Amino acid sequence: MISVEGLRVEFGVKPLFHDASFVINDRDRIALVGKNGAGKSTLLKILCGQQQPTMGVVAVPNDTTIGYLPQVMKLSDDTTVREETRKAFAGNTRLKEKVDRLERELGERTDYETPEYMALVEKFTQEHERYLMMGGENYEAEIERTLLGLGFVRTDFERPTSEFSGGWRMRIELAKILLQRPDVLLLDEPTNHLDIESIQWLEQFLQQSPSAVVLVSHDRAFINNVTNRTLEISCGQVIDYKVKYDEYVVLRKERREQQLRAYENQQKEMADMREFINRFRYQATKAVQVQQKIKQLEKIVPIEVDEVDNSAMHLKFPPCLRSGDYPIICEDVAKNYGDHQVFSDVSFILKRGEKVAFVGKNGEGKSTLVKCIMNEIAFKGNLKIGHNIQIGYFAQNQAQLLDESLTVFDTIDRVARGDIRLRINDILGAFMFGGEASEKKVKVLSGGERSRLAMIRLLLEPVNLLILDEPTNHLDMPSKDVLKEAIRAFDGTAIIVSHDREFLDGLVTKVYEFGGGKVREHLGGIYDFLREKKITELNELNVTPPRQQNIKSEPMPTAEKSGSQSYQERKEQQKRINRLQKSIKESEEKIAQLEARIKELDALLYEPENASNMELVTEYTSTHKVLDTENDRWLQLSEELEELKG
Repeated sequence: MISVEGLRVEFGVKPLFHDASFVINDRDRIALVGKNGAGKSTLLKILCGQQQPTMGVVAVPNDTTIGYLPQVMKLSDDTTVREETRKAFAGNTRLKEKVDRLERELGERTDYETPEYMALVEKFTQEHERYLMMGGENYEAEIERTLLGLGFVRTDFERPTSEFSGGWRMRIELAKILLQRPDVLLLDEPTNHLDIESIQWLEQFLQQSPSAVVLVSHDRAFINNVTNRTLEISCGQVIDYKVKYDEYVVLRKERREQQLRAYENQQKEMADMREFINRFRYQATKAVQVQQKIKQLEKIVPIEVDEVDNSAMHLKFPPCLRSGDYPIICEDVAKNYGDHQVFSDVSFILKRGEKVAFVGKNGEGKSTLVKCIMNEIAFKGNLKIGHNIQIGYFAQNQAQLLDESLTVFDTIDRVARGDIRLRINDILGAFMFGGEASEKKVKVLSGGERSRLAMIRLLLEPVNLLILDEPTNHLDMPSKDVLKEAIRAFDGTAIIVSHDREFLDGLVTKVYEFGGGKVREHLGGIYDFLREKKITELNELNVTPPRQQNIKSEPMPTAEKSGSQSYQERKEQQKRINRLQKSIKESEEKIAQLEARIKELDALLYEPENASNMELVTEYTSTHKVLDTENDRWLQLSEELEELKG
C-alpha cells in the first residue's frame, strides 16, 4: 500500500535516520516506537506528505487515502460539534448530488434502447452502489456512534466547538478522521486526551477497521491490544520487528546484547590494530603490514549500540513522618456548579498505605474531588484530612509554579537532599532531560517538559500522601516505569487519577469509578475493575451513563462513648436503607426502559427490510443481556433491603 525506499532525513550534521526501507501493507497494525526526539512524528509527517525527506522515496498509490492525526493541530471554532464532524462526509454529499443528477437525467430521457441510455444506466448504478458503500444516508447515525464512543453525550452535539477544551476538540478531529475511513490511519498519541472507556472504544474500532494503522503511543496496553508489528527508530535506523510490542521488548533486549558483544569484539580488534601500528610504525621490515593495518582501520564502520534504557534506575521518595491511620475521611461530599451537580453523596475512607485510582469519563468529577481534598474549592459535606499528613500534589498547573529563571538542573538541585544529589543527572536522564537539556532554562521549556520537571521535584520531596492528576501524560515508557516503581515502593498513601491502564496495573488495590454524579468503589486492581465493567455494562449504554449507587467502604470510625454506639448504628443503617431504596427505584426505571427498547426492536425486526440488519440483531442481543444483568441486580438489591430491614 505504501512503499518506503532509502529514506534519509537530516536536520543537522547527524541524520535523524538513514537508509530506511519498509512497506505498509493492507490491514497492517504498526506501532512506531523510539525514544523522544528519535523522529517518530517526523516519519508520520513524511508518510502523509506534509514533510519531504532529504533523500529517498515514499510511494503511495493514487487511489490510497491517508488520515493523519498529529499531536497538535489548528482547530476550527465556528461550528457545532455535529456540523464539524459532518465535514468528514463532504465526499458523500458531492456523490449524492451526482447520483441525484444522473437520476434526474434518466427520468427525463426516453431513448431507452440506445447505447447512450444503457451507458447512463450503468454509470448511475455504479455511482449509486458506491454511494451506498460509503454509508449513504446512514452517516448521521455513524456520526453519533463515533462521538458517543469517544466520550461525548447527545447534549454535546449541538454545542459550539468553542465551548470545549483543546483535548475535547482533538476528539472531534479524531472522530472526523475515523469517519472518513481512509486506507491508512496515521495516529500520533491518539490516547493523550481520552479516558479509559474511550480508549477501549478506540481499541475495538481499530481492531475491526479495514484500514492499515501506524500509531505512536506511550500507552503500552493500547499498542499491545491494537498492533501486531513494531517499527523502531534507533541509532538513525528503522528496524522492523514483525511482532507486537511486548514481544518486541524481548527481541530488542536480545538484539542489544548481540550489539554489545559485537561492539566489544570490534573495540578489541581496533585496539590490537592500533597497538600493532604504534609498535612497528618505524620498522622498515614491517612497513607493508603497518600500511595494511592502517587501511583496515580506516575501513572499519563503528558498530552502534542502541540507546541505554534508563528504566532500570530506581527512585524512592525520601522518608517522612508517619501519618494517622485514616489520611482521608470523606462523608456525603457533594459539589455543584450552579444547576449542574458534579457528584453527590460521596463517602469513603482511605487507610494509611492504600494506593487507589480515580477513573471515569472526563468531566465526571475526578479532578474536582481532588481539588476538594486539597481545599482549593468549596463543597458540601464532611472531608477530613488525617493527623500528620504531608501532601504531595501533582496537577498540570503545578508546572506553571516553577521558577522560570532557573535551569532544569538547578530546579532539582534545590530540592534534592543527601546522596540523591550525586544522582541528579541520572534522574534527569531517566525523565528525558539528559545531556545539554539539563542546562535549559525553565522559561524555554514546553508545557510537557515543565510537567516532567514538576514530577521530578515531587519525587524528591518528603510526603506521606501522594495525589497525582494524570501524571503520565507527558512521559515516555521508560519514564513511566521509573515513576511507577517509585510509587510502588512508596510507603505512604496514594491517589492516582489516570486513564493509563498499564501504569495502574499492579499499582492500585482499589478503584473509585466516577460517573452519573456518583462515585462507586471497586475492590481489586484496574483489570479487575475493567473485567467487572465488561460483564455489567455494554458500549450501547454509554449513550445514557447509568446512575450508579455509592458504596461506602466501611462505617465511619467514631470515638467510643457510652450510649452513642447504638444511635450511630441506627443512623448508618437508615442511610443504607435509603440508598438501597433509591438504587432499587433506579434499577426498576432502567428495567422499564430496556423492556421498552426490546419491544421496539421486536417490531423493527418483524419488518422484512430489517430481517438481515445485523446492527439491530446485535443491539437486540446485547440489550437482552443487559436486561438479564439488571434483573439480577434488582433481585440482589431487594434481598439486601429485606435482610437489612429484617
